[in-house]
Amino acid sequence: MVRMLPQKKRRLFGPLAIFCILACFVWSGGFIVFMDHVPRLVEDDYTTTDGIVVLTGGTERLNTGMTLLMQKKAQKLLISGVYRGVELEELLALSKSAPQELECCIDIGHEADSTRGNAKETARWIEKTRFKSLRLVTANYHMPRSLLEFSFYMPQVRLIAHPVFPEHVKVDQWWRWPGTAALMVGEYNKFLLVWLRQELARQTDLEILK
Repeated sequence: MVRMLPQKKRRLFGPLAIFCILACFVWSGGFIVFMDHVPRLVEDDYTTTDGIVVLTGGTERLNTGMTLLMQKKAQKLLISGVYRGVELEELLALSKSAPQELECCIDIGHEADSTRGNAKETARWIEKTRFKSLRLVTANYHMPRSLLEFSFYMPQVRLIAHPVFPEHVKVDQWWRWPGTAALMVGEYNKFLLVWLRQELARQTDLEILK
């Protein structure tokens, strides 16, 4: 014998199902827009900025930052999020193309342990150096969230994205690569959480959210 749902539960189930469908639709639409904003190339590799910041996460990012500094694309380079105990000499050794004379133009930050931390650490560096423009070096999949955080903490600074492209991340036709698909979904969800936190901070002015 088929048991019927109580009338009250049936009334609740309808709006809940509609809400879930709409939420999935909005999430999916936002994900498509997000993927469109993941860089496929370096759009501006010629403009000179006051500073360069590299977010740690692989020697490719570090090598790119060092190369840009050697090409005189900026006055100084900050490597943000370096493990405590790791010093500049070790980082220079990792970047085989970096000459020792660049030491005077490189700062390292040990405080950041997240993208939000990278932005805060860089904001303190910007305040000290009084720079007005910054070239941001990180992985292409990480760039949208990084720009969101950096723009929030440094709204007065001109940011130029300089993505690097990890070989294992297949952004084009990402749906064919389970590892890339999982990475992109995770990045998109993190992006949404950052956006929500920042909007709440703007609306409520709560320091804990900043």
